[in-house]
Amino acid sequence: MGFLHLLVFNFAVTITVSAGTSSLRDCPVGQFKLNGMNECRELLKCSDLKNLKVGKRIGVGSTKVVHVASWNGLNVAVSQVNNDKFTADFEHGLEMLHKYSSSQYVVQLIGFCKIKRIIVTEYHELGNATSILSIIEKRYGSQNIAVRLKMCLNYARILELLHDGPGGTRVMCDSNDLEKLLSQLLVTDDIRLVLNDMDALPSVDKNTGSKIKCGGRELLGDFIAPEQKWPYSGPFKDAAMPGYDEKTDIWKAADVFKFLISDIDSNYDWVRYRLFNLFRSCKDPDPNLRPTSKYLVSVLEKILAEVSLAKTEL
Repeated sequence: MGFLHLLVFNFAVTITVSAGTSSLRDCPVGQFKLNGMNECRELLKCSDLKNLKVGKRIGVGSTKVVHVASWNGLNVAVSQVNNDKFTADFEHGLEMLHKYSSSQYVVQLIGFCKIKRIIVTEYHELGNATSILSIIEKRYGSQNIAVRLKMCLNYARILELLHDGPGGTRVMCDSNDLEKLLSQLLVTDDIRLVLNDMDALPSVDKNTGSKIKCGGRELLGDFIAPEQKWPYSGPFKDAAMPGYDEKTDIWKAADVFKFLISDIDSNYDWVRYRLFNLFRSCKDPDPNLRPTSKYLVSVLEKILAEVSLAKTEL
């Protein structure tokens, strides 16, 4: 039985299409334009996917399996949900891609086939951000403080989009450790970060004070925020677990930034000092005292501007 024939049955699939380094958001809503295309075209639909050719598997997890494929000569990646219980996550991810499709900080939506549970988005050859440091080192060498700060700013702007964007206030729930969080991001050919996995972005309602919980199990480890941990004695009970908000993302942002600026040149110790104060504020035990993502963006913009000025004066 052919792979496309299988798609008709109980599978949820994500297809990812290759994108170039130029701006991909110059098309009206409901259209897309990829590298090599002369004009925008309507989002792909079910009938457009019949020429899909699936190649080798390039990744597998508890939720999805990923294959290299091609569609009408374009490189693609096919992510297939391998358990029906994750269908709701798939549909949520599609909804989020629709909401945020106009942003340069989110993978571009190219099309979808809801009946077959297929989503078409960009493919980025460099993969996810777990390998971002080696990519930066290979592309820019060891003197790359500005590039690393740009990555920090890039991530802060992704958080700003989620916390104050077209989808309300969203929280990155699929981020219980650093590697898992980085795996949600793709690295573009021109070394930018774009949010790719949007299957777990619950909404905080600021008007009603309604908060969220990331799943129904107990969360453990130093990476997650204190308010995400079971606060009572005795066994964990999801019904009794208090909710929390987007400030959990701010707690984790400090560790993302530390990772991105690790091993920077000693000539920029003043940058470490400036960032140390920012990291400390992100790690405040009281989530209400942590900065907003908008504040993170403003501070990182200032530091990056100072680094650029310092390089000019050398």
